[in-house]
Amino acid sequence: MIDTEKIRVGTIWLDGCSGCHMSFLDMDEKIIELAEYMDVVYSPYVDAKEVPENIDLFIVEGAISTDHDLKIINTIRKNSKKILALGDCAITGNVSTLKNLAGTDAALEKGYFDLADLNKGKYPDKIVPKLLEKVIPLNEAVDVDYFVPGCPTPANAIYEVLKGLINGIEVDVSKYTRFGI
Repeated sequence: MIDTEKIRVGTIWLDGCSGCHMSFLDMDEKIIELAEYMDVVYSPYVDAKEVPENIDLFIVEGAISTDHDLKIINTIRKNSKKILALGDCAITGNVSTLKNLAGTDAALEKGYFDLADLNKGKYPDKIVPKLLEKVIPLNEAVDVDYFVPGCPTPANAIYEVLKGLINGIEVDVSKYTRFGI
C-alpha cells in the first residue's frame, strides 16, 4: 500500500457512537509505532476543516443517515485511494438502522417534536442536517476497500489491520473482532 514514505490517513465518524475511534485511541503506545508510518491529516483528533486531497487511507466509522453524511462520504471517496469501513455501523448500519423500522417522519416526530425542549414542533434545519429516508452502510453509497467489523472494533484488530496495510499484507482479523456490544 505504501507509495510514499508515510501513508496519509484520514478518519471520521458519521452516524455512530465514536466507539471505534475510542478503540483507535486504546491502541495506546502502538499509536506511536504507527505514527512512524502514518500522517493523520484529517480526523476528529486534528484540526482540519476540509477533507484534503490525496489521502492514501480513509478510516470511516458510522453509517450514513443525513444529506451531510452522504456529501462527506462522496468527498472522501473522491479524495482517497482506499477507504476502510471501521465497525459494524459502517459495515451494516448496525444500531443506526433502527430508525429504518419506524421511518424518518416517526424519528423526527419523536426526536424534535415530542421530546424537544427547544424548537418544539419545528425541525431545526439550520443546525441539523436533513435525514435521509433510510440509514445505509458505507458500501451502499461508495466503493469500500476494506471492512473491519466489531462493535466497537477492538484496538488489536485496528492495529493489526493498519500494520498489515503498512507492510502490504492481508490480515485475518476474525480472531480479534466481536459482533455487538
